[in-house]
Amino acid sequence: MKPAPTIEVGHPNSAVPTTLEQFRILFNQLDKGNLNKLPTVYSEDIRFQDPLGSVEGLDALTRYFAGAYENVISCHFVFEDSVVQDRYAAIPWVMHLRHKRIRGGCEIQVAGISHLKVQDGKVCYHRDYFDAGELLYENMPVLGGVIRWIKGYAG
Repeated sequence: MKPAPTIEVGHPNSAVPTTLEQFRILFNQLDKGNLNKLPTVYSEDIRFQDPLGSVEGLDALTRYFAGAYENVISCHFVFEDSVVQDRYAAIPWVMHLRHKRIRGGCEIQVAGISHLKVQDGKVCYHRDYFDAGELLYENMPVLGGVIRWIKGYAG
């Protein structure tokens, strides 16, 4: 797989592209059995937030991901070009997820973007933006059909 390019704006920070590549690799290897790899990318004082929760500190992040990956069958990301300005980066992605409790284990795709801050070669801030409804509610047996119908009706 060819690494996604990085578009740098302003004064380049040489540690950021390397850290972003490590981030991409980590998230395409991550599962509930290898969460010990998180310190290769994240700082001890990481602040993480997504539409489903937020945590502070590497131990809390490890516990959060342990819960998130508990019923994951497979998960990989297709990363698009990242935009970097100084120590900050935005990386758009599409997550390809198979989860025991979502759509009977069939693959779903969810688009999102990660906003990162890199300090001393480690990610110290990570916020994910994605549609939680697209991830969860639209893929629930009865509720999902209703939500998809509403979106189609409104769109």
